[in-house]
Amino acid sequence: MMAEADNEGKKGRRIDKWLFFARVVKSRSLAAKLVSSGNVRLNKVKIDQPSQNVKVSDVLTISLDRRVLVYEVVAGGERRGPAEEAKKLYRDLSPPPMPKEISRLDALPKRDAGSGRPTKRERRQVDRLMHDKNDDSNS
Repeated sequence: MMAEADNEGKKGRRIDKWLFFARVVKSRSLAAKLVSSGNVRLNKVKIDQPSQNVKVSDVLTISLDRRVLVYEVVAGGERRGPAEEAKKLYRDLSPPPMPKEISRLDALPKRDAGSGRPTKRERRQVDRLMHDKNDDSNS
């Protein structure tokens, strides 16, 4: 059994299996789609075959929806285990995440009080003023 583990480290592990074991994606079929769509690079070379083998010390660049992951393969893995076990399969070389997006309310331009659209109370005051002004001009 130990000889098989040593042989696995030299030969490598299918990239779709490794991505699944490392919990990058939820299923092996999603891992295969990710690789086939060209969103994975192995040592800076774009790959499109899910059967491609990865070995220890290979660097994977994985393009996901909202982030880019850069992982150095540390182990091939034997199964999809808990997250703590999955973290032992790679060393994270990813760039630091971008600062969290500014909330939509903070992104809105600020305006001075009293400028812009009047409140309901202010509109009623304007209506009263205009109504009183019209009554004075009709007399």
